[in-house]
Amino acid sequence: MSTDFFASLDPGARVVVRYRLSPGEQGSAGERLSDALGYLLEINEKSVTVQTRTGEIHINRGSITHAKLVPPPPERRRTAYRS
Repeated sequence: MSTDFFASLDPGARVVVRYRLSPGEQGSAGERLSDALGYLLEINEKSVTVQTRTGEIHINRGSITHAKLVPPPPERRRTAYRS
């Protein structure tokens, strides 16, 4: 993947990043890829850091296969009170 995509972004942008897992990170079913959905915290020449709901994910740029901007999350609906 071309890393020029990240050069056009600022920290705080909401993105989804698909990346290859290392052999030790692969899932029990043999998953080789994972996605990080969240906000860019840091961008440098070797890695990007994405703040997801579960925490920060540091992704080596060489393992990134796809990345794109995504819109803000939808507002959560309030549940109606029922008696």
